[in-house]
Amino acid sequence: MAKQKANIAILGATGVVGREITKIIDELNIEFNAIKFLSSAKSAGTKLNFQGREYTVEEAKPESFDGVNIVLASAGGSTSKLFAPEIVKRGGVLIDNSSAFRMEKDVPLVIAYVNDEDLKKHKGIIANPNCSTSQLMLVLKPLNEKFKIKRLIVSTYQAVSGAGLKAINELRENTKAALNNEEFTPDAFKKPIAFNVIPQIDVFCENGYTKEEMKVANETKKILHLPENLPISCTAARVPVFNSHSEAVDIEFEQKVSPDEVREILQNSFGVQVIDNPENFEYPTTRDSSGVDPVFVGRIRKNLAFDNGISLWCVADNLRIGAALNTVRLCKKVIEMELY
Repeated sequence: MAKQKANIAILGATGVVGREITKIIDELNIEFNAIKFLSSAKSAGTKLNFQGREYTVEEAKPESFDGVNIVLASAGGSTSKLFAPEIVKRGGVLIDNSSAFRMEKDVPLVIAYVNDEDLKKHKGIIANPNCSTSQLMLVLKPLNEKFKIKRLIVSTYQAVSGAGLKAINELRENTKAALNNEEFTPDAFKKPIAFNVIPQIDVFCENGYTKEEMKVANETKKILHLPENLPISCTAARVPVFNSHSEAVDIEFEQKVSPDEVREILQNSFGVQVIDNPENFEYPTTRDSSGVDPVFVGRIRKNLAFDNGISLWCVADNLRIGAALNTVRLCKKVIEMELY
């Protein structure tokens, strides 16, 4: 007998990703019994229209999760850590968008349609990967299955929306100031973002890499079940683009591989769209991907530095596949697999 429909809560409902989650729940026709919207005390009381009905956003408290089966959280790591024990204690499943639990041994780190089987191992918490890792996994999974990844180098060019609403506003204001020759003091970023590229996302680690760069390396290994000693290197830069992350990806494989084989595999892979006709200037850009679901891939070519190497360009909407879309897809999988 099928379980009764789930009671769902969105934690961080008024944020950029929270609002996107709400929109995608509707787009993907997620069936639920009841839904509630939770936020910090500061945003509580906000009115939200959803599926023709007005909801009032409530302040998140431990008792808010009574009777809730699935919580979709995008409220930051400290909030997730605060409420996770309360959600699990009450029998709920937390699908968390922050970095709080991603590398915990007992917490599955999952991209829907990439490593769904890992969902079965959850003990009340499921982690959604970092946005730049997320788009990459839909591309790497089918290629790894066929040719086995031996080495990986990724350079990310990340939009300001990945740093939240404050960063989006800062790009707008900083650009206006720069065009008008006015002084501007950055707040969301360490350097001015207008007409600039900042080679730092998150704090620096002892090894000289940033936390963002290490997330890509560590999360890729966990999601694809790659060996711990497999070499992965990442450089992450913030670029003055409102939305969608771009990635230059260089992969060395164990097996012989050709660009045509890679194109064919990716053209037939879930969630991936190939735009690869450079002679006619056809390749993916951030504008192509903003507001839509696919991970776009182009510039697929033989890598000249690696044996059995391929280089490609990969672009996706970081608020969707990198955050909200995967969170809601995971919710759908949890419901389909009756894991709540």
